Amino acid sequence: MTGTAAFFDLDRTVLPGGSGPAFAAALERLGVEAPKIPGQKLFFKAYDMVGESLVVMRLAKQAARRSAGLKRDDVISAAEDAALMLAPLVQPYVATVLDEHRSNGDLLVLATTSPYDLVAPLARILGFDHVVATRYTDIDGLYTGDFDGEFVWGPGKLRAVRQFAAEHDIDLQISSAYSDSVFDYPLLSAVGRAIAVNPDFRLRALATLRRWPIRHLDVPPGVPKLAGVEPFDLVRWLVRPELFPYARFEFEGLDNIPRNGPAIVAANHRSYFDPVVLGLALGKVGRNPRMLGKKEVFDAPIIGPMARAMGGIRVERGTGSAAPLETAAAALRAGEVVVILPQGTIPRGEAFFDPELTGKTGVARLAAMVPDVPIIPLGLWATEKVWPRNSKVPHVWNVADPPVITVCVGAPVGRLRRAGARGRPADPYGDTAKVMKAIMALLPEESRVLSEVTEADLVKTRPS
Repeated sequence: MTGTAAFFDLDRTVLPGGSGPAFAAALERLGVEAPKIPGQKLFFKAYDMVGESLVVMRLAKQAARRSAGLKRDDVISAAEDAALMLAPLVQPYVATVLDEHRSNGDLLVLATTSPYDLVAPLARILGFDHVVATRYTDIDGLYTGDFDGEFVWGPGKLRAVRQFAAEHDIDLQISSAYSDSVFDYPLLSAVGRAIAVNPDFRLRALATLRRWPIRHLDVPPGVPKLAGVEPFDLVRWLVRPELFPYARFEFEGLDNIPRNGPAIVAANHRSYFDPVVLGLALGKVGRNPRMLGKKEVFDAPIIGPMARAMGGIRVERGTGSAAPLETAAAALRAGEVVVILPQGTIPRGEAFFDPELTGKTGVARLAAMVPDVPIIPLGLWATEKVWPRNSKVPHVWNVADPPVITVCVGAPVGRLRRAGARGRPADPYGDTAKVMKAIMALLPEESRVLSEVTEADLVKTRPS
């Protein structure tokens, strides 16, 4: 039966940049006199910035010829050393993409110009099934300086992949290929599904014309990047609290938000202004949050595309779909911060003023799917004074006496009972109550008092 495969380029696709420096350093540490390209460091930097070029590939081909006399075993030892250095640098969402193809029954193939003996150890660590790469001829364990088969680059890579496909009964027309380089255009054109990953400017233009998806495997699907910058990076640099003269902000406990690595931030929900405030808080510590939000936001004409470009996660309430939490779990595994509002929606009527916060079980279920990720409680207060629910726009005119919005971040919630089978929480309702209690502890004293509520107060809690 004909099978399918997914072919992945290595440099600037699986890895954020080139692998050359790591391999060169590993060879040097082991005392291997490997051939060097004149101006090698400069070429490595240029490659990381703009990708492949004819000059760099000609020099790489010449370096391969200069390998004559090197011991193959020494090179393999250096490659195993380099693989341990490179594996932590792999793009955060590569594992998710590999898992998707693996679950679809695709063979996972690393297809790269780099020498086979250098990349094979890394491919094994990452879980690839096969490697299509440039092979060097050796006699009695010494490289001869000749190629064993194709120089796997450009049309040569396509020929090598076609030979692999023929040997393994793979139908390229229903297979996939991922690459950053315009020089992989022959291979990308030969498969049924081509994906331009972190494309150089030439491949970006071709991908746009061919309507190929453009992905960046260091951010969630749907988040665009240009010159290494995603939309939330611009927001974080440009949008400051001082740009909101109709509100004042007090932030406390921001040090509790990890500066790197995965985290779940769970916050209460009081206003349409909450996402802005949460974005400001996360931006102050240099994190780009991935927020779960209801589908109405993502379906809106202008706000929806913006939310998707920011890496937001669409939730369609009442469907019982696990897709939003699976997307959030993938983001956590990639080292992202996921923001979730356990209440689901802004409470209406008298429930808005209830000191006892109740939440849905999303945080508990997400925590069970990705164990050992810290859950950071965050308390918001007074955001409704900027944008009450009965108003279609924030009260931007209130600059003479702007309300004070408080953002208080607590220490991670104590370990939940995450020992449920098949990624299910052992006690979802008890775990949720524990998270909500941690959030309530961060709110001001006035939140704990059930005060008299007027009809005017109630009106503000209902949609206009």
